[in-house]
Amino acid sequence: MASSSGSKAGFIVGRKCKLVWEICSGSFGDICLAISIIKGEEVAVKLGSHNARHPQLLYKSRLYKILQGGVGIRHITVTSFCSRRFTMKTVLILADQMISRIEHVHTKNFIHRAIKPDNFLMGIGRHCSKLFLIDFGLAKKYRDNRTRQHMPYREDKSLTGTALYATINAHLGIEQSHQDDMESLGYVLMYFNRTSLPWRHEKMSTPAEVLCKGFPAEFAIYLNYCRGLHFEKAPDCMYLRQLFCILFKTLSHQYDYTFDWTMLKQKAAQQAASSTGQGQQAQTPTGKQPDKTKSNMKGF
Repeated sequence: MASSSGSKAGFIVGRKCKLVWEICSGSFGDICLAISIIKGEEVAVKLGSHNARHPQLLYKSRLYKILQGGVGIRHITVTSFCSRRFTMKTVLILADQMISRIEHVHTKNFIHRAIKPDNFLMGIGRHCSKLFLIDFGLAKKYRDNRTRQHMPYREDKSLTGTALYATINAHLGIEQSHQDDMESLGYVLMYFNRTSLPWRHEKMSTPAEVLCKGFPAEFAIYLNYCRGLHFEKAPDCMYLRQLFCILFKTLSHQYDYTFDWTMLKQKAAQQAASSTGQGQQAQTPTGKQPDKTKSNMKGF
């Protein structure tokens, strides 16, 4: 452990967490392992400098207070699964929750502007079937709380977010709005389907039908819908969820919260039991958890 991280060990943060050691350090702050004083659980804590010109942590904390109350907001746990290669069933269950998370942010008059795979994480324990949306450092208020006035259309903006998942309008320097979050989500879903995206500088010349070739037409329909939205037009999230709901039912899947990684855990546990000569099926968790995230779509 580095000396810099050693100086943080034992430090109490906000009377809530006790730091254990530093996990990593970056330009915007340090990430540390800590123990919750109240619950005794391991948590991750981000530390930032008081002297920063633009204090990201203060901005994020204020935004979390605005967004709190929505499912999949604030209680963050980090896990990586299956090298991002998912079956269609898992992609569709994730799509349902992802659309709902983004919709909640939009209802609070903010856009996320950094929709990418790394910002969608799964919970652990009784929250393991729940998807979480994180990292609001680039989030922007697009509408006034009182007047409901939308921010003005502009064409002189620099690219914000990760270029691979950025929208066509964002690359063109157009101010981002609802449609950009949803269009970027479409690229995330196709990344989960394909494990890669087929462009560097050809995004504008790549029709949705080409990107989604070999996959159900609903993905191209989703992208074309998002790309066609007017700057101030709010996406019809119910329509988008129903689009994938119908596909889900057409493929005869069950919304049982059995993700790909659930099956991998079951298989690993069974192999471990077999190797130890127990001679019986291991008792492993299924996707069904006591604190399931209820789907927003009837019939799922």
